[in-house]
Amino acid sequence: MRGGARRGAMRNAKAAVSSFFEPAEIPTLQTSMTEDVTLSPLGRADGSASYANNGYSVIAAVNGPVEVQRRDEIPEESAIDVVLRPVSGVGGVRERHLESVIEKTLRQVILVSAHPRTLIQITLQVVASSDDSKASNGLHQSASNLSLLPTLLQSSILALLSTSLPLTMTLTSTLIAVSWSGELIFDPAARIVEKAASLHVLAFSSLGDLLVAESEGTFDMDIWDQVYAMAEKHCRTLDPGAPAHVADVDMESSKSASLEDSLKIIIEGKAAREYRWKES
Repeated sequence: MRGGARRGAMRNAKAAVSSFFEPAEIPTLQTSMTEDVTLSPLGRADGSASYANNGYSVIAAVNGPVEVQRRDEIPEESAIDVVLRPVSGVGGVRERHLESVIEKTLRQVILVSAHPRTLIQITLQVVASSDDSKASNGLHQSASNLSLLPTLLQSSILALLSTSLPLTMTLTSTLIAVSWSGELIFDPAARIVEKAASLHVLAFSSLGDLLVAESEGTFDMDIWDQVYAMAEKHCRTLDPGAPAHVADVDMESSKSASLEDSLKIIIEGKAAREYRWKES
């Protein structure tokens, strides 16, 4: 009888520990017609987020600050390690290039001076891609290195926002394709990306600074000026005095709402859920 009681107590203790690491019911917010965001879907990471947009889906996980190896230690700042994993197979030159762009960008966003001699790890797993159907031999191929970058940047900042790491700013990013006739298209489909004259990825900080400007293809400065204006309008809230409300994102006006507005809604929702215990 005593042994049975002990085994029952152990089973209850294991169940309590396992339930602690299981994430609670995570709400998914659809911020626009094509975007789906889930905060903290991973229970064992310090911060995580899943972000789906324009046929791409990425899960980001952040861990840190953690102990860093002596050879990678920076005396006055945190070291940032970004790992990008493709849908299938192993990463190559494309993944290393994107990791480099993301690492340089996030170093401007994270307050790295707050945790010197430590490491902040950011892992990005591509779950789905808009051109998976064109993959051959099980390996993911893409016509452009830039089409995935905005989704990676957005999922990274969302995962960072779900942690307690101090940030100096937030960011929003978008992809714009320019056709051979001069038409500008943001968030283009894979078939448009393949036929575009040029592709442009721009990311703006919440302070209004241009953090990322990656382009490929054929274009002139007039096209670039149009791309910049369109990207800034799509990413930023140009009227900072106008408040963002959930209704602005949920209704049909979501098509004209900026990514910065959507990010504000996500942060407000996260804060409301975390402080819900005060209302009880």
